[in-house]
Amino acid sequence: MTAMRTAIIAGQGRLPRALADAMTDVPLVAALDGFTPDGLTVDLRFRVERLVPFLRALERDGIRQVIFAGGVTRPRLDPALLDEATAGLLPRLMQAMAAGDDATLRVVIELFEEFGFSVIGVEDLAPALLPGAGVLAGTVTPRDEADAARAARIVAALGAEDVGQGAVVVQGLCLGVEALPGTDALLAQVAGIVGLRPDPARGRGVFYKAAKPGQDRRIDLPTIGPDTLRGVAAAGLGGLAFQAGSVICLDLDEMQGLAGELGLFLWARG
Repeated sequence: MTAMRTAIIAGQGRLPRALADAMTDVPLVAALDGFTPDGLTVDLRFRVERLVPFLRALERDGIRQVIFAGGVTRPRLDPALLDEATAGLLPRLMQAMAAGDDATLRVVIELFEEFGFSVIGVEDLAPALLPGAGVLAGTVTPRDEADAARAARIVAALGAEDVGQGAVVVQGLCLGVEALPGTDALLAQVAGIVGLRPDPARGRGVFYKAAKPGQDRRIDLPTIGPDTLRGVAAAGLGGLAFQAGSVICLDLDEMQGLAGELGLFLWARG
């Protein structure tokens, strides 16, 4: 029986490489024009305006399943580049994009499936990247637990509106929530807050990350890594908590060591 060949539909960052390393066979790496993964050679580049020719190219290369990995932002569409087949899909894509990221990603998955591709997720290919519940570094205090619980409620409420996947809470006060600019922007914003910050002696606070309620787990699961911890430390927080089994951790061993060096806790919250 012929093995099922896989394509990584890659964006920026280290996740595409981590998934490639977890595979027994060499994947085809396809990247959206303008977005290059770290440490991987791109075999095929594509544009949204030429989506149907790209899907047919995957078929010709023997691809049967795909996995989406890495960061992208919404590209600007050039109508002059549209082919006839992709132009027929454009109203559907534009309607989804107007409804938000989750709606857009659902339509992208539907289109790949309609062309006969199986869409798999990180937990199918590399479940070790999604740590289960437990304190992975440092010590979590009752104050930290309370802050994480409040942050989890905030993230769940925001996620239901397709807004973001993270929040910072210090002694019950929400100092910031993640929106379109992303995690780095949120942590930088919190680092600049001085007058509103409570007394750190009573608890330094937490950055919490979680999947959106009801999101398709095959695409856009939140991702954290060593740089996230550095941002948490720079923001003057006590640690990083995340939803166990639903957040991708890049270089977990390095994250655990770095958390110790920075005096932070790292907690997969069940």
